[in-house]
Amino acid sequence: MFRKTTAAMLMALVVAPMAQAKSASMCVFDVIGANGDIYNLMKDYALEMKGQGVDIQLKPYTDEGVALGDFQSGQCDILAATDLRTRRFNRFTGTISAVGAIPTYDNLKTVLATLAQPKAAKFMKQGDYEVLGIAPAGAGYLFVNDRSIDTAGELAGKRMATLDYQKDAIHMVNFVKATVVPSDITNFAGKFNNGSVDTAYAPAFAYKALELYKGVGDKGGIVDYPLAQLTVQLIARDDLLTDEEAQASRDVAWNMYPQAMALVKKSEAGIPDDQWIHISDEDVQGYQEMFRENRLEMRDGKNGAPDVYDPKMLHLLSKVRCASNPGASECTAANRE
Repeated sequence: MFRKTTAAMLMALVVAPMAQAKSASMCVFDVIGANGDIYNLMKDYALEMKGQGVDIQLKPYTDEGVALGDFQSGQCDILAATDLRTRRFNRFTGTISAVGAIPTYDNLKTVLATLAQPKAAKFMKQGDYEVLGIAPAGAGYLFVNDRSIDTAGELAGKRMATLDYQKDAIHMVNFVKATVVPSDITNFAGKFNNGSVDTAYAPAFAYKALELYKGVGDKGGIVDYPLAQLTVQLIARDDLLTDEEAQASRDVAWNMYPQAMALVKKSEAGIPDDQWIHISDEDVQGYQEMFRENRLEMRDGKNGAPDVYDPKMLHLLSKVRCASNPGASECTAANRE
């Protein structure tokens, strides 16, 4: 009797941790699908989370809108998508991609390291949703079919493929007096490649993955200035994980930063040198001031701008920029965001 009881107790101890493991599904957006870099990154994330007692099953999506819709309808527990789509769930983390707000990858690393800390956990929740992790997807660059389009002034009158749900991009396009051509993630590349638009905005991986080199052709190029930093954000309903599990998830995502950045840099290195359009320091300063003015408008909802940016995040991003470049004109007390 004693032996049977002891055996039963030992079996219970072994089975108990397995029974406590949570299971969840994740809708993963990757333009390439199950063979893409983002999907593979999420496979590694899921493997790490298994060690945290959370078993995550991945579902690949090549259409970000469909992934979003399935998440909202409850067909998956977690959404992995660009912050352009996830901003509706958390305005604070969605402001990471504010125009011109993070000019370097060193700045981005500082921002994401800060947000991964436990003291930032309160900002990861908004309404019924929580951010479970953030990974870099690369800087967004301006792809043009004519190399003369290398300054804001040259954009006037040009047709720009603009995601119809990205209010800040639409405001910027209107600001430079270019023409908004409403697009989405499934068709913007085709419009650029077939000449329906003059410019498109995308991270470097799109050069090969979406064949943007066809639209660039012999006369175009990629303006070597980060218009914004795109990220992949993991969003879940805030009752899915405990606070401890959610923080563990953010730790896992942050620890994958080097892996994610290696993919970003590989994509950028894969673009031929002669395709990059290098702009002058004077033009860079012009871009920076234009972006700063627009960020303030979109923080306050002034001059017809949508109020899409979170003031706390803009302030954090300003502090990061000024810590790395204290001599910048925006870093005077009067110009702080």
